[in-house]
Amino acid sequence: MKNQKGFTLIEMLIVLAVISILMLLFIPNLADKSQTINNKGCDALLQMTENQLASYELEEGEEPATLQSLVDNDYLETTECANGKKEITKNTTGELTISNKNDEEE
Repeated sequence: MKNQKGFTLIEMLIVLAVISILMLLFIPNLADKSQTINNKGCDALLQMTENQLASYELEEGEEPATLQSLVDNDYLETTECANGKKEITKNTTGELTISNKNDEEE
């Protein structure tokens, strides 16, 4: 009998089983991290908005009327977080906060 190279059916099934087990272990962990990643992205956008607000004030000599002014004058691309559910807003005291977009629309 000749020496044939290749995988047997049993070897392929074992490899598939190992890959399946690894996927079952890692995919749920990645899904749990999604919320954390989105929150960190919003925090980074908040910090960048604060910095760009200060930059606007230095260059223009006044505070912008709205955060949309930062977008219109190319200081920011958007005030909306990457997931589209939250955005940066300015409260009545002038403090920047992260809020749900649904709260603003209602």
